[in-house]
Amino acid sequence: MAVEESKSKKRRGGLKETLFLIALGVGAALLLQAFVVRSFYIPSESMENTLRIGDRVSVNKLHGASERGDIVVFTGWNGEDTIKRVIAVGGDKVACCDAKKRITVNGIPLDENYLFPDDFPSGEEFSYTVPQGKLWLMGDHRSASVDSRTHVRQAGEWISEDQVIGRAWAIYWPFSHATILSRPEIFDKVR
Repeated sequence: MAVEESKSKKRRGGLKETLFLIALGVGAALLLQAFVVRSFYIPSESMENTLRIGDRVSVNKLHGASERGDIVVFTGWNGEDTIKRVIAVGGDKVACCDAKKRITVNGIPLDENYLFPDDFPSGEEFSYTVPQGKLWLMGDHRSASVDSRTHVRQAGEWISEDQVIGRAWAIYWPFSHATILSRPEIFDKVR
């Protein structure tokens, strides 16, 4: 009888330990998602070909200040989570277009090799100085993107650095398109 009682106690102890470890794992995953990383689903063609409809990206919520060239998820103009590329930050002068039809930031032309094939840097001319704490954001598929060009021109609505949820750093789904997202070197020459 004592042997059976001992085996029963061991099974209950093993079950309690297993349940504790499962709860600990779920708790750790929830904390990571709440404070460190997040998944974001790409709902539109505005960031093609860099990001395609249906892609899933991993977003670093501890990214620090946004830099030119970062792809960020932010609370958008309509209150929904949105993803775009940071072209200019507070204090920058962003304009379109120079003689070669390129966007310039602080007078430096951007050769944007990440743009959708045969798309153009902008279908409209603009020139703005980005207010401190704000961002100038654009999609990589410019003709399919409603971004800072539209919202600033029509309503003076800028996206604040505080509205940024995180920086997209990797495409993890589908596996055939999985890659690390890096900041284009063209932004290194902008001061």
